Amino acid sequence: MAARPSAVDQYIGGIEHAILHLLYARFWNKVMREVGLTKKDEPFANLLTQGMVLNHIFSRRTDKGGIVYFAPDEVTLMHDEGGRICGAVSKADGQPVEYGGIGTMSKSKRNGVDPQSLIEEYGADTARFFMMFAAPPEQTLEWADSGVEGAHRFLKRVWAFGFENNALIKSAPAIASVGKLPEELAKLRREVHLNLKQASADLARHQFNTVASAGMKLLNALERAPADGGDARAAVLAEGFSVLLRFLSPITPHITQELWVSLGFGSDILTASWPLVDEAALVQDELELVIQINGKHRGSIKVAASADKAAIEALAVASEAAQKQLNGAAPKKVIVVPGRLVNIVC
Repeated sequence: MAARPSAVDQYIGGIEHAILHLLYARFWNKVMREVGLTKKDEPFANLLTQGMVLNHIFSRRTDKGGIVYFAPDEVTLMHDEGGRICGAVSKADGQPVEYGGIGTMSKSKRNGVDPQSLIEEYGADTARFFMMFAAPPEQTLEWADSGVEGAHRFLKRVWAFGFENNALIKSAPAIASVGKLPEELAKLRREVHLNLKQASADLARHQFNTVASAGMKLLNALERAPADGGDARAAVLAEGFSVLLRFLSPITPHITQELWVSLGFGSDILTASWPLVDEAALVQDELELVIQINGKHRGSIKVAASADKAAIEALAVASEAAQKQLNGAAPKKVIVVPGRLVNIVC
């Protein structure tokens, strides 16, 4: 096997620290290479410079001209008619403090958030999920307590779904053994694998926010599962939830490990293989296309997935929505956007 050009696959660091860290690391790597301690030319193969976390800044001038900073939980906010922050007063003395806008969290400006308090109130997974979901890793993240609460509600739904369907999932047969699925379950399974396909691609690109978003979409789909369906329903739910747990695991390792074991999927989710997209599940026998008349939504039609452009045009023009607008006249133009819509120009 050829020697790798670097010792570490991925380096992650903030812009305020990564530059000097990289200079030192590269310098000492070159020194060790020159004296024969390593054959690596570079210490790291890839760099991801993450964005900074921002929060509100509040301060007040002292009598001697200095500046005293206030933590966000030490002030009461004032808002203008548009709902924007226009000022604040100290909770301690009721006197005004200056609002300095949004800035990078720092100890000196006292606008940081104590992770321990978040962990005690919501758990570590909530804090992790919010930070991953709120913004792409390379962009700045504006802190919002409401976002933390939203992340907590989502994880509570994941937990509830797992335990409400505990017996069903444990007794579910393998998806391969249930044969052809009813239409609604086939549609649900397609959503599972579409979200898995997106999450797999985004995780490889370090787009953790869209991985988290795919998890929310997948849970929504599982919660909308038809109420009946026997073994087929159980198999689809078990497969879908196991997929959800595995691609949430890098973001929320504690809750996913607990559910993985409790539902009988295995003893350690970290040793579980990454789920594979079943391309057969993505195949559709029938497509639903939006009907537009002069660019305005007027309805929809269902067509065979194999239908050609001429067949789609004919079905669209013959639809009740189109005939009502055409009033017996022939359309001037029919535009087919494959897999999405048909626009009829009168």
